[in-house]
Amino acid sequence: MATLEPKTTCLPSARELTSIQPGGGLFMRLELGWGRLRRAWLRLCRPGYVRRMAAKRLGICPNCPHDIVDARDLKYYRNVCGYRFAREDDPFQRRDEWGFARAGLAEVCCFSLLSILLLTLLFAAGKWIHAGFWIPIPLVAVGWLFILFFFRDPDRDIPSFRSALVSPADGKVTHVGEVAEPDFPGGRAFRISIFLSVFDVHVNRVPRTGQVLSLRYFPGSFLDARNPECATRNEQLWIDLEEADPPRRIRIKQISGAIARRIVCWLKPGQTVWAGERFGMIKFGSRTDVCLPVDEAMDVLVKVGDKVKGGSTILLKFSGAS
Repeated sequence: MATLEPKTTCLPSARELTSIQPGGGLFMRLELGWGRLRRAWLRLCRPGYVRRMAAKRLGICPNCPHDIVDARDLKYYRNVCGYRFAREDDPFQRRDEWGFARAGLAEVCCFSLLSILLLTLLFAAGKWIHAGFWIPIPLVAVGWLFILFFFRDPDRDIPSFRSALVSPADGKVTHVGEVAEPDFPGGRAFRISIFLSVFDVHVNRVPRTGQVLSLRYFPGSFLDARNPECATRNEQLWIDLEEADPPRRIRIKQISGAIARRIVCWLKPGQTVWAGERFGMIKFGSRTDVCLPVDEAMDVLVKVGDKVKGGSTILLKFSGAS
């Protein structure tokens, strides 16, 4: 069992969520900028489409600060905007079936275009100028393939055991045991921590079926995710779930790392979520924790050093559940 962490926390006050990626980032800005150009073109050249989508838009968003033409414009604001579209009215839903994390498509597209451009230039230079220009070509190709590999989003077989708590992330278990958790009953929590290397799938999944109580985003540092202090100093997002029968609180923490600086979570308070369901991701190496009340009767099935898969590996089973 790992050493207990200090009772104090260096985290600043939680900030209000304004998007699914509260830390922002270059690729988010690029995609939002592209969205503004796309909407301007649609209003100029396809006003009929804009009117049809406005008629199909559902929900209410008083004084909405988001410019929503179609479902693509809800990608970053689905957790804070009151508008939505029925699935049959979303012509872009098939993007979820491409095998890549939807939240990482901007990175995939930008790196793909950049890599194709570099490969074309290097190939031309190596062919017509000097053979030495061929040397970087494999490096660029490997970098491109790594980006595609990193943002993969495979389907998973979700265990159907009512008693099971499934892993919220892929990676290696780095901590199993009690820690200080001031706003949990008794100020303690039973925690399982999972370190995600750059080679792991970074899509996060819900560990148990329940209702989202709250979400809290804490800006912070970017220490290595294997550093014990990252739990109290790094940027992170907390999701509190509540089960109804029996009443039980579960907390998931998405924690950034030295390379991973973009936490993504598209849940909203009051939403019902299902075990194994995708709820977000952390871009590049990072850490995900799941915390439970210490007085729960449970059979822990993993230990430090075990490799787990999000949505399919059972971390523990609650005793007495059928």
